[in-house]
Amino acid sequence: MTSQQIQKDCKERMEKALDVFRNELKGLRTGRASPALLDSIRVEYYGSPTPIKQLAAVSTPDPQQIMIKPFDTAALKDIEKAIRSSDLNLAPNNDGKVIRLTIPPMSGDQRTKMTKKIKELAEHAKISCRNVRRDGNKHIDQAEKDKTMSEDDKEKNVEEVQKLLKSHETAIDQLAAAKSKEIMEQ
Repeated sequence: MTSQQIQKDCKERMEKALDVFRNELKGLRTGRASPALLDSIRVEYYGSPTPIKQLAAVSTPDPQQIMIKPFDTAALKDIEKAIRSSDLNLAPNNDGKVIRLTIPPMSGDQRTKMTKKIKELAEHAKISCRNVRRDGNKHIDQAEKDKTMSEDDKEKNVEEVQKLLKSHETAIDQLAAAKSKEIMEQ
């Protein structure tokens, strides 16, 4: 691999780790209704696990409520069952046409647990980025052994990969801090 290929690969993989972290944060319950809460839930629909977004229109009529209006009313029971069996601990209210989810305000203990969970997710994202750095450095070492990269180029590339890692770790920390602040403020 050339040095540009190594840098590009590292950057792309670190961006993916950052995107995964962003998506995990979207799915966390904050005490405020958000359609993203339902992204991780799959509904058994005609034998295949299907995301709720593909089966229904999901909206938030007010900050404490999520409304799910299925395109096919036959899916109503399946959606309700999937929500009940999820780890969101929400009780769906089914009126025959739509499902309403009321998001209760979070207690102080729940907020503390959620901030710990955010720190945990952030650490996993950082570990993913560090693994990318390790892989990049292995490719750089291999390129030097294969005589396709000089020792000076190797040092520059190692520094560049380290800079990439630092910038992504900073972004992860900022996202985690913002989400923790959002949770603790409500």
